[in-house]
Amino acid sequence: MTYGTETWTLTMGLIRRLRVTQAMERAMLGVSLRDRIRNEEIRRRTRVTDIAQRVAKLKWQWAGHITRRTDGRWGLEELEGRPRTGKRSVGRPPTRWTDDIRRVAGSRWRQAAQDRVLWNSLQKHRSFVGSSPAVDVHWFTW
Repeated sequence: MTYGTETWTLTMGLIRRLRVTQAMERAMLGVSLRDRIRNEEIRRRTRVTDIAQRVAKLKWQWAGHITRRTDGRWGLEELEGRPRTGKRSVGRPPTRWTDDIRRVAGSRWRQAAQDRVLWNSLQKHRSFVGSSPAVDVHWFTW
């Protein structure tokens, strides 16, 4: 289910669609929504990791990996690129792949990712809980 999710831009709509799997966890336990059991309790019983947290962790690890690559491949440039399609659309700009990483590590995240120890410590100590209306992922709580 998480194959290739490192390259996705995490939006609330996408996170909502991924969390549909919680219904499967409830079915595994034979618990309905009317039983009013919290999702955290269901995860504790099934020992299944929250899919949004897993996707966020994979994205964080992959961002560090492709930033440290020095072989000249196009991965990072392609992910950061903004295609020009003519006129700008009305409203808020779409969320980019690097937006949630910048929110956690700052605008100089590429320099931070070069140092593997610093990058891993950022992963362990990040506090991204509820800081963005676009993405409601608990980045550092796994």
